[in-house]
Amino acid sequence: MTTLRVRDVINGLSRKGFVVSNRDHKYLIFQVNGKKTRIFTKVSHGHNEIDDYLINRMSIQVNLEKNQFVDLVNCPLSHDNYIRELRNKGISLE
Repeated sequence: MTTLRVRDVINGLSRKGFVVSNRDHKYLIFQVNGKKTRIFTKVSHGHNEIDDYLINRMSIQVNLEKNQFVDLVNCPLSHDNYIRELRNKGISLE
């Protein structure tokens, strides 16, 4: 079972073009060239770790397989490769 620290997820996604918006949860909204896209995920305030179930849900929200999402957070999947993956899936970034 995989777990990720919330801090690592926020930092990892921030390095890949996601911008944090604090509301009832911390929303991570993907931006390309300074423009928001429809791709986002969120983490709850107060939690320190994200369990396997939530990792899977977050990966669906950002249009990746679970292992790809973990790679996006931990850096093997770069910003450019993430955009390429989204475009290969036919996902519009406009």
